[in-house]
Amino acid sequence: MQFIRVANAFGIANKPLIWRIIMKFVPKKTAALLASLLTLGSAGSALAETQWHMPTPYGDANLPTQIAHQFAEEIKSNTAGDLDITVHSGASLIKHPEIPRAVKTGQVQLGEVFIGIMGNTHPVFKHDNIPFLATTYDSAEKLWNAAKPEVEKQLNKEGMMLLYTVAWPAQSLYTKAPVNTLADLKGSKMRAYSPSTSRLADLMNTSPTTVQVPEIPQAFSTGIIDAMITSPSTGVNGQAWDYLSHYTDVRAWIPKNVVVVNKRSFMRLDKKTQQVILAAAANAEVKGWAGVRGKAQEDTKTLAEKGIVVSEPSAELMAELNKIGATMIEEWKAEAPEVEAILSNFNQ
Repeated sequence: MQFIRVANAFGIANKPLIWRIIMKFVPKKTAALLASLLTLGSAGSALAETQWHMPTPYGDANLPTQIAHQFAEEIKSNTAGDLDITVHSGASLIKHPEIPRAVKTGQVQLGEVFIGIMGNTHPVFKHDNIPFLATTYDSAEKLWNAAKPEVEKQLNKEGMMLLYTVAWPAQSLYTKAPVNTLADLKGSKMRAYSPSTSRLADLMNTSPTTVQVPEIPQAFSTGIIDAMITSPSTGVNGQAWDYLSHYTDVRAWIPKNVVVVNKRSFMRLDKKTQQVILAAAANAEVKGWAGVRGKAQEDTKTLAEKGIVVSEPSAELMAELNKIGATMIEEWKAEAPEVEAILSNFNQ
């Protein structure tokens, strides 16, 4: 308790750096307890108040993070402050790849993660990282509805529960020079951020290089990567015009972030609070699918206004990419029987 009083006295109880230090140097169970006690202490009172922590991988300028803040505010308002969720954006609390495990083990109560990075856990999490399977927002929403039951089953096995998803704008190609065919990319270093994007880079005859979002500007500037496939929003938020010059709008796939909650943490809440969370989650998902369409157009326009050459892909490039997409779909089918169920539902 002396540690809590000191932290509050110096006004550091709610600082993300403190959480990071705690998580790094203190055993996980002790760290979780200290985090909860610190927050309760800084609130002054209140054993009646429940404080949760929600790490997210992206900065506050991104639509998924904005929706996460709105989600937390709605819950706090509708529980009269009894459940207060602190959103730790920009991987300030926990690094992106570590968020699923942190939620699963109860290190934090809930968190947001890009679904595709869980692809090594189970193939169902790869569904929206498969190129050219679903390339419009309507088809991506249909794919999500097809995949959702299998995703929920797998999360349940891992001690987590799905709350909501937020889609990203369609993923397209960023480079330092024009790309008319895959030969223009041969031998270059392509950013990868999931098992599927690593495989895609291989099939494009490029070298997959793992780079998380906050590291993109430096990675381009220092030559760690030469190209990437990501959303116009990621390009705008990272000021891509400072380190590259071309954006080819291939619209390869439409990925999603997923917000998950530790099942035990959720079940400890009273039924009324659980219903507030589920209602806020449903509202967040609606906002996400509605907001992403406009965000994609807005951010693509910004890229062009900032000097990036925005162009449609050549017919030859699209033919080559679609062939790769077909290969990856067949490979994905062979990974697990659940994939067949997803594709069957999607193709109905």
